Amino acid sequence: MIPDIKTAEAALELAGTMNPGPWTEHSRNVGIAARNIAERVPGMDPERAYIFGLLHDIGRRVGVVGISTHVIEGYRYCTAQGWDEAARICMTHSWPLGAVELGDDDPVEAEIKACLTNLAYDDDDRLIMLCDSLAVDYGFCILERRFVDVARRYGIWPNTVERWNETFRIKEDFERRMGCSVYDVLPDIGRTTLLSPPPWKPPVKLYGAEG
Repeated sequence: MIPDIKTAEAALELAGTMNPGPWTEHSRNVGIAARNIAERVPGMDPERAYIFGLLHDIGRRVGVVGISTHVIEGYRYCTAQGWDEAARICMTHSWPLGAVELGDDDPVEAEIKACLTNLAYDDDDRLIMLCDSLAVDYGFCILERRFVDVARRYGIWPNTVERWNETFRIKEDFERRMGCSVYDVLPDIGRTTLLSPPPWKPPVKLYGAEG
């Protein structure tokens, strides 16, 4: 189950008042990117894709948190609302390589790993993974630009290149089915890709399993 668009937009707006930051505009743009791509992929539901994009980072409503923490908080929030399909997207969107990216030592990572183990990603999962790397708070950008932005904020992980390569594979698969580049359906991407604002810094130190 997922909420309707009006409910999802209201949930994101409320979350933004709880934890203000560029993440809410990023989420809206992920929704727009997902909708625009889904409109060109046979069998996909653009409205569903838009809702998933709006809610993928909803776990940030609890405050300034790290990657694993916002994933699990989003999963818990959506599950509590009865939005089980949106909860799944909250859980999957940060891990393009699946459970192998997560360890067992941290309890939050271990909980996520248990959920992802043996889970086969579907088109909805992969679409939000892709759009998460195409959208920033001020618009849209090519993957390489977004990868650098994330690396400047979080650093480089041991599996960073593998994550990038998997995202490119997802992009190429969607483009094959769209019959065009994903960049063709993202508004004003040529201008916003060339913008270089400084990486956003949270007002307090991140907490969670990651630095």
